[in-house]
Amino acid sequence: MKSLWLSSTHRFLYSGASLFMIISSASDYREAARRKLPRFLFDYIDGGAYAEHTLKANSSDLADISLRQRVLRNVESLSLETTLFDQPLAMPVVMSPVGLTGMFARRGEVQVANAATNKGVPFCLSTVSVCPIEEVASQTAQSIWFQLYVLKDRGFMKNALERAQAAGVKTLVFTVDMPTPGARYRDAHSGMSGPYAAQRRMLQAVTKPAWAFDVGLMGRPHDLGNISKYLGKPTHLEDYIGWLATNFDPSISWKDLEWIREFWKGPMIIKGILDPQDAKDAVSFGADGIVVSNHGGRQLDGVLSTAKALPEIAQAVGCDLTVLVDSGVRSGLDVVRMLALGARGVLLGRAPAYALAADGQRGVENLLDIFAKEMRVAMTLTGVTSIAQIDESILVRGQI
Repeated sequence: MKSLWLSSTHRFLYSGASLFMIISSASDYREAARRKLPRFLFDYIDGGAYAEHTLKANSSDLADISLRQRVLRNVESLSLETTLFDQPLAMPVVMSPVGLTGMFARRGEVQVANAATNKGVPFCLSTVSVCPIEEVASQTAQSIWFQLYVLKDRGFMKNALERAQAAGVKTLVFTVDMPTPGARYRDAHSGMSGPYAAQRRMLQAVTKPAWAFDVGLMGRPHDLGNISKYLGKPTHLEDYIGWLATNFDPSISWKDLEWIREFWKGPMIIKGILDPQDAKDAVSFGADGIVVSNHGGRQLDGVLSTAKALPEIAQAVGCDLTVLVDSGVRSGLDVVRMLALGARGVLLGRAPAYALAADGQRGVENLLDIFAKEMRVAMTLTGVTSIAQIDESILVRGQI
């Protein structure tokens, strides 16, 4: 894929369909990804659970948050820098764990990790990544974060934690909102799952030659790297849905996590909190942080958007732990909104996935430049010069 720079954030991008696109936002990258990826992969990134009401609400509720525009505030010296878990960040965002990232572009997890490193923000590797922990950690200059699911196979969990520590991982993100996979209708229709899934995926790949060469041919092996390392045999895409369904553990409770808290010596973040009482339980458990998350609307449709859930949760835990948030964030403006609602940092999932699929590492780096520019505009026009100054005071009264 070839691209030509227009400016520090705008570019022409060849879409793979004999057309050039001007890229200036995350939504542009979404369209470029739609054109390049086989349908089963685009719908996997783009879709949610059931009728996708929560998926839509994540973005629409956040967009409804109104900011107070201020003028003549002397915002010449403006900084996006912050710190999370003693790690300096160039801006308050983290590359969220996204399963199968290595199917969106050649060895995709490595590309996103390197983009994050170059832009001074953390990258979190998914349990169900294509590239294993060791590959990503060895090809990335900074320490990565690692995300682990609650699984029936405690041997796998222990093995993954040991390998993560050996690879230099310091921060663990423990995802707790997936005791069972959500009902994702798009996956059944697209070929990610359902009847004749493998044949349907093959037919779709033939119609996307740029992806077929970059990932299908040159991006092998196409397996779940962390799981394959543990089992000692390849686990291919056709095993993905079945493996998830049989290994997630609906019996888990807080007491079942105590051994992980004792084992893991670095920062431990609980991801998937939507209720203030669960947030308080995370404090009692000894978590260092939480992620207010509904899994991007991919689990239970009809739950609160994170923009609506965040303020009460942030108020409930105060300074007892670090509150992060994800879901629905499509711009730097949205990042500022989430910070004003009570978050200390924001995890980005879909937006970097679109950018990666469209233009690899360069796309992710450019997306982060776009977000930084959008944050600077929002901060300038709300009269704040540092991340610490972003709070409910920049919101129109009555929005918290």
